[in-house]
Amino acid sequence: MNPLTLLFVLAVVLMLATQLWLERRQLRHVSAHRDRVPGAFADRIPLDAHRRAADYTTAKTRVARWETAYDTLLLLGWTYGGGIEWLDRAWRSLTLSPVYTGLGVMLSAFALMGLLQLPFTLYRTFGLEQRFGFNHTTPALFVSDLAKQIVLVAALVTPLIALVLWLMAMAGRGWWLYVWLVWMGFSLLMLWAYPAFIAPLFNKFTPLEDAVLRQRIETLLQRCGFAASGVYVMDGSRRSAHGNAYFTGLGHNKRIVFYDTLLKTLDHDEIEAVLAHELGHFRRHHVRRRFIASALFSLGGLALLGWLLPHPWFYQGLGVGTPSLYAALLLFLLVIPVFTFFLQPVLTARMRRHEFEADDFAAQQTAPLFLIRALVKLYEENANTLTPDPLYSAFHDSHPPAPVRVAHLSTKMHS
Repeated sequence: MNPLTLLFVLAVVLMLATQLWLERRQLRHVSAHRDRVPGAFADRIPLDAHRRAADYTTAKTRVARWETAYDTLLLLGWTYGGGIEWLDRAWRSLTLSPVYTGLGVMLSAFALMGLLQLPFTLYRTFGLEQRFGFNHTTPALFVSDLAKQIVLVAALVTPLIALVLWLMAMAGRGWWLYVWLVWMGFSLLMLWAYPAFIAPLFNKFTPLEDAVLRQRIETLLQRCGFAASGVYVMDGSRRSAHGNAYFTGLGHNKRIVFYDTLLKTLDHDEIEAVLAHELGHFRRHHVRRRFIASALFSLGGLALLGWLLPHPWFYQGLGVGTPSLYAALLLFLLVIPVFTFFLQPVLTARMRRHEFEADDFAAQQTAPLFLIRALVKLYEENANTLTPDPLYSAFHDSHPPAPVRVAHLSTKMHS
């Protein structure tokens, strides 16, 4: 047996077993704590809301278990099941140029992958989210969003893949460095273009009209040294009852965006505290650090692909008989998540540290109590469980569990 075949199968089995084990732990832990609100929240979260969050979490986790098994079968189908090999032969039979053949193989593979994931997307939207009262998406809006996404992917990804394949063929042994530079340029372009040109295709963004709140926000921004092109309200309620707030954009094109659902849930003090937390990510350079880490990870991955590219065992070990540039790229994109899966707790721990640092910054700018109140309301509004399994959470949750985060903020009230 090809050593890569054995290594990959072992990695897939270990990843699958770990995921199913963690999901089982999550189901048991959340169910075991369903009927008692944690002591720190007993006077803030009603028991009915706590039970609803537990039921929502367990329902999501059960779906995730099925999806985990389904995704594993699809991965094996694309590799050892001959999916990529079949696509490759079909496109090769058209006798197109290598770049066009590769483009056809990759685009059709991505299209089929999206189609095969559609049943779970539909169920989550119109089954799970609908059952718990979060879904506001109509079938017509869902189809419209899907059509826009397809057009956007075709318009943006097609030339990117074509350029990457051309560089792989023409740039010599150092092709991976040129591809990395192209990828970084594309990523920065998307960061700049998303708020002004892409997001408005799906949602309506209007300037914040509340004059009192806008003045408080502008004062906070000045105090934190943050320049934004505007503060906007997004019609998130058009699709979901979940609330959120975020920064987006690059350079002078940065925007602050509040979901309309969040503005209906929180008062002015709490909204300012949430914004101060997001500003903490900016002031502590978390976005920049994450981008640099992602860039270095991408560079290392492309260098590894450059080393694997000329070796026939790489293709044969993953179910592809005929080596090609596009097959190498597609295989690499499929299998690298398997080998990086066990890095998730490390990455999650790093992101949690960033969340604590942003909370600390917010506690310096506003009263810690305001952020605590906002977090409690958002946990209740979004039906986020207060009692996740610790190991499951360490693998999957980029934010600390609510009791840990609130306890950390509570220490700031007495310092």
